[in-house]
Amino acid sequence: MKNHPRANFPAKPLPHQTILQQLAAKKSGDANWRSGRIWSMVYFINDAHLHLMEEASKLFLSENQLNPLAFQSLLNIERELVGMASGLLHGDEATTGVFTSGGTESIILALYAYREQARRQKRFGSGALEIIVPQSIHPVFEKAAHLLDLKVRKAPVGANFQADVKAMEKLITRRTILLAASAPTYPHGILDPIEEIGAIARKHRLPLHIDACLGGFLLPWVERLGYPVAPWDFRVPEVTSISADWHKFGYGIKGASVILYRDMALMRNQFFVSTDWSGGIYASRALMGSRSGSTLAAAWAAVHALGETGYLDLAKQLMEGCQKLRNQLETLPEIEILGNPCMSALAYRTKQGKPDLFILAEAMENRGWSLDRQHLPDSIHLTLMPHHLPHLDTYISDLKAVLLALKDQPAQLSENAAFYGMAARIPFRNLVKREVLRMLESMHTVPAEKDSVKNQLSWKSETSEVGTEAALEKRAGWKTRLVQRLLYFWSYKKF
Repeated sequence: MKNHPRANFPAKPLPHQTILQQLAAKKSGDANWRSGRIWSMVYFINDAHLHLMEEASKLFLSENQLNPLAFQSLLNIERELVGMASGLLHGDEATTGVFTSGGTESIILALYAYREQARRQKRFGSGALEIIVPQSIHPVFEKAAHLLDLKVRKAPVGANFQADVKAMEKLITRRTILLAASAPTYPHGILDPIEEIGAIARKHRLPLHIDACLGGFLLPWVERLGYPVAPWDFRVPEVTSISADWHKFGYGIKGASVILYRDMALMRNQFFVSTDWSGGIYASRALMGSRSGSTLAAAWAAVHALGETGYLDLAKQLMEGCQKLRNQLETLPEIEILGNPCMSALAYRTKQGKPDLFILAEAMENRGWSLDRQHLPDSIHLTLMPHHLPHLDTYISDLKAVLLALKDQPAQLSENAAFYGMAARIPFRNLVKREVLRMLESMHTVPAEKDSVKNQLSWKSETSEVGTEAALEKRAGWKTRLVQRLLYFWSYKKF
């Protein structure tokens, strides 16, 4: 493998208009999220709101969140945003927190704080410190644990796709430092039983973190509208911290999130101070260092542009749209919704796997829809935003047409559908992981003609000698045939 061709600095400056035109041209092949046919990643209201975000961002584009003493305005804005988030999630006067770059940073900070607290308490057994989570929790917990040398122990979810509380309790050991749950889970939009998990947290004297990155700025409004939402925030006494994303249903720009702690005794564990650097004393309240004040300003602008009435109105639109979508999906005999989603995110699958979900997804994509395929179990994820609402009838109409076509003439797995089917269904997860790692590497490298064959073989034997080119090609073909057979077996025979 070799790096991509090196890009050189331009010899001379370009006119600003030319630069902007070239950047716009680079976007030409990107997903068209404005079409309302992409069901994740972008949380959009309308162009007027987006323009406000742009203007607010410009005002603080150069200000640096690294030093709140130099830029007092940013600290004031952060305090207001933290205070509003705390109030919305039923914190009290002691509740505190920081603005972060996204849910990943918020969760890493939370796990770091609990790890540092556990180390100071010295009441945990020897060996790696552990956190207990449901299988459905966001993988950023695994990423954070990997970075922090923590062990993640996963409990299965129940038939309703909620966390299995008894299974979580069985995993608790003398090395457990934290329980965590979701409000709601991203894959299925399911709210975990936070009060029940809180009860076992109290019983075992453990803190409880709630990942509300998806629902933190929507569930409170959904509850106010009268929809059933079980307590999940600081009203549950055992909840000690919550992460919530401003750039999702807070309608700020990416990346913007908040990590809230019940009190400063917890939050101070995430602070870092260095006193012997030649550049002076260095202090950090969060993970990131220098960063623009633009995301803070945009989040503040979003809150004040919408107000409570605006958030309630958007929540009403989304929940009514979601109910309409659910009602229409439930009329389709081949489709079932997973669990009981609590907000405008849900997942559905085909009953008994007929028709094959990945063939169905590809057929829908051939009609212009971009779908999030999931597994464990196989399903399709949808997160509704305001710009999806005018397209719900078209989506259901296309889904009906695809189901009818597949019923009349069942399709075979195409190469694209086969890839998703293989990744989801082959139980050899290390093989899947290795192939995904190769895909990530390919984003930064260009395979050399000879090296490409050698690398295909590395999964089989890292120490085997490389023979002739003909032998390499033969072995690579053997690997391809094996994967094809595994795919066939696991897609059609076992499942």
